[in-house]
Amino acid sequence: MKAHNIKFISTLIGMSLPLFAIAAPFGNEADITDAKNVWQASLDAGFVGDDAIVTRPYKGAPPHGMILELMEKKVTINGVTGALVVKKNYGGNGLTINDVIGEPKKYLKAVTIMFKRESGYDDENKNWFYGKYSPDGSLQKNPKNMKLAGRVAKGAPTGCIACHKAAPGGDFIYNHDRYK
Repeated sequence: MKAHNIKFISTLIGMSLPLFAIAAPFGNEADITDAKNVWQASLDAGFVGDDAIVTRPYKGAPPHGMILELMEKKVTINGVTGALVVKKNYGGNGLTINDVIGEPKKYLKAVTIMFKRESGYDDENKNWFYGKYSPDGSLQKNPKNMKLAGRVAKGAPTGCIACHKAAPGGDFIYNHDRYK
């Protein structure tokens, strides 16, 4: 077969692959809508936004940030009542807890949120919805330009689900074991 025929066939195969691709388990339109509702619930709870509650920050680690704040409460979103877990992720060169206490808005880099959904949403992963937001509430994206909302990195060896699946206690939360 001639080289130009091989290139043509390869191009056709490459163009048709998206037709057979399986939809990503996160970042789709339904996840983006849900992420907006989760952000609004976080605003309503006073966990995010200009007048957000400030708690005692603590030392963190990647991928979240060197300084963190954690807040949680039960909320109802679209008829589903579940735990809302909001983690503020602070960063900056040589950042200290006192820096964050003094000027939290200056150092806030991201807000990561988990919401415990209804049974059947993702039973295999304890029905958690994940979202990673910029401080203004817009969704952040992964290197493949996918919005980080929904079953983030489901089935992948790294990412939200893979990491939280390893949390002791089986509830996908590192700070305690309340949401089994």
